[in-house]
Amino acid sequence: MNNYEQQIEEVLKQLTLEEKVGMIHGDGLFQTKGVERLGIKPLKMSDGPMGVREDFQNGAWMPLNQTDDYSTYLPSGSAIASTWNNNLAYKYGQVLGREARGRGKDVILAPSINIIRSPLCGRNFEYLSEDPFLTSRLAVEMVKGIQESDVVACAKHFAANNQETNRLSVDVVVKEKTLEEIYFKAFRDIIKKANALGIMSAYNKINGYFCSHSKWLLNKVLRDDWKFKHLVISDWGAVHDTKEAAEAALDIEMSVTNDFDDYNLANPLIEKVKNGEVAIEHLDNKIRNILRTMYEIKMLGATENRKSGAYNTKEHQNIAYEIALEGIVLLKNKDNVLPLNKTINKLLVIGDNAIRHHSNKGGSAEIKALYEISPLLGLRTKLGGNVDVKFVKGYYVPEKAKDDVHWQELSLEERVKQEKVYSEEIKVKQKEYLEEAVKLAQEYENIIIFAGLNHESDLEGQDRSDIKLPYEQDRLISEILKVNPNTVIHVLSGSAVDMSQWNGQAKAILWSSYIGMETGHALASIIFGDVSPSGKLTQTFAEKLSDYSSHSIGEFPGNDKVHYYEEESVGYRHFLTKQIKPLYPFGYGLSYSKFSYDNFNWDRENDEYRINLTLKNIGDFDASETIQVYIRNINAEEPMILKGFEKVFLKKGETKAVSITLDNEAFSYYDEELKQFAVKNGVYQVAIGTSLENIIHQFEFFV
Repeated sequence: MNNYEQQIEEVLKQLTLEEKVGMIHGDGLFQTKGVERLGIKPLKMSDGPMGVREDFQNGAWMPLNQTDDYSTYLPSGSAIASTWNNNLAYKYGQVLGREARGRGKDVILAPSINIIRSPLCGRNFEYLSEDPFLTSRLAVEMVKGIQESDVVACAKHFAANNQETNRLSVDVVVKEKTLEEIYFKAFRDIIKKANALGIMSAYNKINGYFCSHSKWLLNKVLRDDWKFKHLVISDWGAVHDTKEAAEAALDIEMSVTNDFDDYNLANPLIEKVKNGEVAIEHLDNKIRNILRTMYEIKMLGATENRKSGAYNTKEHQNIAYEIALEGIVLLKNKDNVLPLNKTINKLLVIGDNAIRHHSNKGGSAEIKALYEISPLLGLRTKLGGNVDVKFVKGYYVPEKAKDDVHWQELSLEERVKQEKVYSEEIKVKQKEYLEEAVKLAQEYENIIIFAGLNHESDLEGQDRSDIKLPYEQDRLISEILKVNPNTVIHVLSGSAVDMSQWNGQAKAILWSSYIGMETGHALASIIFGDVSPSGKLTQTFAEKLSDYSSHSIGEFPGNDKVHYYEEESVGYRHFLTKQIKPLYPFGYGLSYSKFSYDNFNWDRENDEYRINLTLKNIGDFDASETIQVYIRNINAEEPMILKGFEKVFLKKGETKAVSITLDNEAFSYYDEELKQFAVKNGVYQVAIGTSLENIIHQFEFFV
C-alpha cells in the first residue's frame, strides 16, 4: 500500500459510525459534513460546466447576494466542442479549475459529457457532441485542465442521461454494446486517460435499475472493469433507497432539500448498519474513496502545497474570448457577403438575441457573470461612433412570470411540458415588431439578424417539442431576406434547429451555441473579418426532426421507458446508413480562407497507423483548418466513423505537415460474447476530409 492507503486505513479506524455517515451525504446544498477533530474538512462543491455558480445559503435555495462571487462566464459544452481544438478544451478546464479553487471549492460539477442523442434534449447546450470519439477527446483535456488546480472534476451524468422529459425516473432500455461504444466511452476515457477523480450518477434508470443504485453500473462497470477508486456523487435527489444505495458503489448522496439528516444515506443508514441490514464494509469503502480523493487534491496530507486558484482574471477572460472565436461556425457565405467592411456608414441590427444576456438562465449551468458582452454591445464597441448602428427587436419574446421559489427547490417534480399558446396581445406585438423591422430593412444595405433560441428553450428540466425556431422567427428572417438577400444571419442554439424554410434564400449564415462572456466581441471580430471563422459542427443539422434516428427508429422521449432501438446508429451514423442528406453535416464549417491538400500517405509503426498530408493556406486570411479522419471496415455493415482529427493554424501562404495517429482502439469494437473490446481485423477504408461530406482523399489498408 502507498502512503495514502496506509493513512486512509489509520483514519478509518478512528471514525465513528456517525462521523462516517456524515461524510457520505449532504450537510448543506453543496457540501458534506467534515470531522473537525481529525482535520477532515467538508467537501465543498459547485456547479457547473459554464463557470463557478454563485453561492447559496447552506440550507436554502437563496443566493447570498454577495459581491465577491461573480465568475468568468465560459462558453457552453457544445460551443467548446465546435472549436475542435484539444488545446482550447484543456485551457477551458484550466480556467474552470482555477476559478473553482479560487472560490474555495473542492469539487466542480463538470464537464457535462452525455451524448446528444436527440436535438430536442433541453441540456444539449451543456453537452459536446453526438459523436463519442470527439466527446471523449475533448473531455479528457477538460478534466486534465480542471484537476491541475487540486479540484475534483465531477463529470456528469453517468449514464445515458439523454433527455430531460421524465428524467427523474425514465428507464433507458439499451444494449450493452451500445452503452459501451456510444454512451460509456467518454466516461471510461476520462478515468483511464485523465485520472478523473469524480463521476456524477444520473437520475434515470438503465435497464430497470436507477443509476445511483445500480450494482452493475457502479460496482461492476465503474469499479471492477474501469478500476475507478475515487468519488461517485449522486445527482441532486437521485437516490431513492437506503439499502440499495449503500450496497452500490455510490459514495455521496446529494439532494435539493434541507432535511439533510433524513437523506437515505444519513440517519436511515445508521439504523440499518446498527440492525445488521447493511454491512459496515459498504460504508467503509465509501469513506476510503472519499479520503483517497481528498489526499489527491491535497485536502489531506500535503495541504500546504495545495493550489490557491484565482478567478476573474484577465487571462481567463482572454481564454473565454479565444474559445468563443473558434466556436463560431460559418455555415454559408455565398458571394462572399462576409466579412462586412468596417467602413460602412450604417448598420441595422435585428433580433432579441442581439441584446439578451444568457448567463443567468438555463438551470444548474447558470452563472453570476462578472460581465457579458451582448452582440449589439460588441458591434457598437467595434465600430465606434462614426457608424450609425440601429437596433430593433424584430420578434417578440414574452416575458416569463417570475417564480416565487427558486427553480431548483422544485427540481424533483416532473415538469409538465407547456405548449406555447400565444394570446391576441402577443400576436399583435409580434406583428408590430415584424412590420417595424421589415420597413427599416428597406433603408439599410447592411443588416444582421440575431436569431435562435434562449434559455426558455435550452433549459434543464424540459425538452423542446420540435426543432423549429420560436417567436415567429422563420417568418421574420424570410421577410427580411426578401428585402435584402445579403442580410447576415447569426443563429444561436444549444443544438440543431430547422433552418430549411429560409436557408435557400440566405447568403450568409453563422451558427454558435452559447459562447460566454465575450460573445459580442467574438461575433464582431468574425463578422468584420478580424479573424476567420474556424468552428465545425459537432452535431448533424437535419431538414426535419424525423430524420434523426432517435425519432424514426428509436423512441424519444418515451414514457416510463425509452427504447434505444437505433442502437449505435446515433447522429451522423444514421444519416450515412440511411443515405439521408442533412441540411448541414457533422464536421461542417467554412472559412474566409482557402486551403490545398497534398502529399497524402500513411505509414505504420508497431500497432499505430499515421495518416500524413501537407496542408497549405492559399487564401487571403490567416486561418485554421480541421483535418478529420473517418474509417470503416469494408467487410462490415457499418458507416464511416470519426477516429481522428487535428486543427491546424496557418498564416496566409503558409504550409504545414499534418500527421494523425490511429492506434488499435480506432479499430476496436465491443464483443458482446467476450464482454470486452477487440480489434476487428480486415481491410479498412480511410477517408480524410474537412467534414463528413467533404472527403478529399481516401485509401485502404489491412489491420
